[in-house]
Amino acid sequence: MDIKRPGKSKLKRRIRTGILVAIGLAAVGGITFVLAKLKPAAPTLDRSTAVIDTVKRGQMLREVRGNGTLVPQVTRWVIAPAEGRVERILVQAGVEVGSGTVIVELSNPQMEQQAIDAEFQVKAAEADQESLRVRLESENMTQQSATASINAEYSQARIQLDTDEALAKQGLVAALLLKISRVKVQDLANRLKVEQQRLAIAGKATKAQMNAQTARIQQLRTLAKLKKDQVEALKVRSGSNGVLQVVAVQEGQQVTPGVNIARVADPASLKAELKIAETQIKDVRVGQPVAVDTRNGMIQGRVSRIDPAAREGTFVVDAELTGPLPGSARPDLSVDGTIELERLNNVLYVGRPAFGQGQQTVGMFRLTPDGQEAVRTQVALGRSSVSTIEIISGLKEGDQVILSDTSAMDSYSRIRIR
Repeated sequence: MDIKRPGKSKLKRRIRTGILVAIGLAAVGGITFVLAKLKPAAPTLDRSTAVIDTVKRGQMLREVRGNGTLVPQVTRWVIAPAEGRVERILVQAGVEVGSGTVIVELSNPQMEQQAIDAEFQVKAAEADQESLRVRLESENMTQQSATASINAEYSQARIQLDTDEALAKQGLVAALLLKISRVKVQDLANRLKVEQQRLAIAGKATKAQMNAQTARIQQLRTLAKLKKDQVEALKVRSGSNGVLQVVAVQEGQQVTPGVNIARVADPASLKAELKIAETQIKDVRVGQPVAVDTRNGMIQGRVSRIDPAAREGTFVVDAELTGPLPGSARPDLSVDGTIELERLNNVLYVGRPAFGQGQQTVGMFRLTPDGQEAVRTQVALGRSSVSTIEIISGLKEGDQVILSDTSAMDSYSRIRIR
């Protein structure tokens, strides 16, 4: 009969349990090791949302693009000719105006009164001239009458002298009477000469006084015209043909001489002011061709000026417009401009990626021949354009690469494409 030994059975159970624990720990360690050695699963990129382009070889057009506005090259500020109050604004901004179009009417009661006073001064001077003329003519006639009277007396005395001399030869007239006749003739001759000189002087004096009065009238007429023109100038006109851009005053406003009232721009003298990022300005040169998009038509032009200093991260580039202007072209119209920098011949290029700039080395996902996967490849980029970029190394003609942003997959060297 067997006797049960409790101690020996318990020892076996402990040994079996230890073995099982050891096996379990070994299994867990092995599984952990295998999992640690496994590569992470490649992420998947949807082909419909990805931007994929093919590397090409050929001519690459380098361009830079900027937005801006159409700006008139010929503008004219219309200023207030005198102090006054704005009574009416007849034309609003945006309207085409001619050189004689009245934009604003001003009022100045003092200036208007001065113009009326000047007109009355002219009329008063003209009346004075007529009165002077009548008076001088009367004095001239009086002088002529006196001269004629002396001349008649002289003629009579001369006849009497001739008679006395004839009678004296016959001894019929005393010598004393003959002398008296001669003295009288000489006296009347002297008086006649004086009166004739006085008459001549009176004529010159009449002419001089009339000329002086005429000059005074001319002066007053000029002053009256000036005052009238000043009043007329209170109707402020544009002064040139163009488009009224700004009306800088309001009805009822008091203005002083020289204050800017309005601005008129010549729509036929437009240029484009484009803002180019300071990172792209280094290759822009005066004379380069420019295509300006007004969104209703394209205008050809060329770079005419580059701002010497940056403002808020951009340079202002002026483009002179050489092509015909579309009907929609207006001052201050928003436009986009594309400047052609150069044409690169026989180079590798691809569409510009979302995550790379020129003269950099970046990691780009290149599609495998079957198009099912994309492998990260180090690519050296060269010169860039608006939508393309030069490939220096890392890719060859015909390779397909992903251009869209893949920064979320920077930790992966391979991705799946579905």
